[in-house]
Amino acid sequence: MRRTGLVLASLLLLSLPVKAADYRYDTAYSVSLGILPIARLTFHTEVTSGRYQISGRFRSSGLVDIVREISADSSVSGVFTGDRLQPELYRLDYTSGKKKSRYTITYDKGSAVDTKVEPPPKSRPKSWVPVTGADLKSVLDPIGALLIPDNTDVCSHRLPIYDGESRMDLVLSPSGKAPFTAGKARGEAVVCSVRYVPVSGYKKGRKDIEYLKSVEGMEIWFAKTATLKLYAPVYAKIPTRYGTVHVSAEAFDG
Repeated sequence: MRRTGLVLASLLLLSLPVKAADYRYDTAYSVSLGILPIARLTFHTEVTSGRYQISGRFRSSGLVDIVREISADSSVSGVFTGDRLQPELYRLDYTSGKKKSRYTITYDKGSAVDTKVEPPPKSRPKSWVPVTGADLKSVLDPIGALLIPDNTDVCSHRLPIYDGESRMDLVLSPSGKAPFTAGKARGEAVVCSVRYVPVSGYKKGRKDIEYLKSVEGMEIWFAKTATLKLYAPVYAKIPTRYGTVHVSAEAFDG
């Protein structure tokens, strides 16, 4: 799975609080390519006195490890403003085979103000679309991007996301409702169709980017949490050039 696919999958995976109360929560998600399990993701959330911190781990498994072992450790911390999460610091440590990278983003009032990439990226091709200062205004971090307050229309959002290299929009639109099961939780989910729009920080003409731009059938299912009164993902479907990736919550506060 390329890093772009990893970021997209990670964006679909989290249930977080929106109230300034002490809270701890662990959750896990399974990732499969068709019927073949390929990865597992786990998240740990802590909230104390209006501040939050979320730590996530991604580990490839099965057939993926035969080709190339992939892992990622990510974290984000910040404060609550009203009913929304406002990130202050995001970090991703990404390993693909022997290659290791670290991405660190500092935020101020909703905008990304500093990015560090280790090791520094190599020279970019002429077809590279650079990230501009304007692209970094009012952006969301990759972990907390898909946490929707319950006082909004869940599938009416255009989500501006920056991961330290690429700037993208995920455009949601309504696609009905569907029953879901996540561990002991059962209920009805709001189904959103998703359109991927690359903005900057990518190579123009790259095959996987062009595929994601044009693909149909990408979905995120949101369900309302019982304790936290927000909508969070319980399932995602991501068509790729190699098959359809399914991301399924194994437990949910529903």
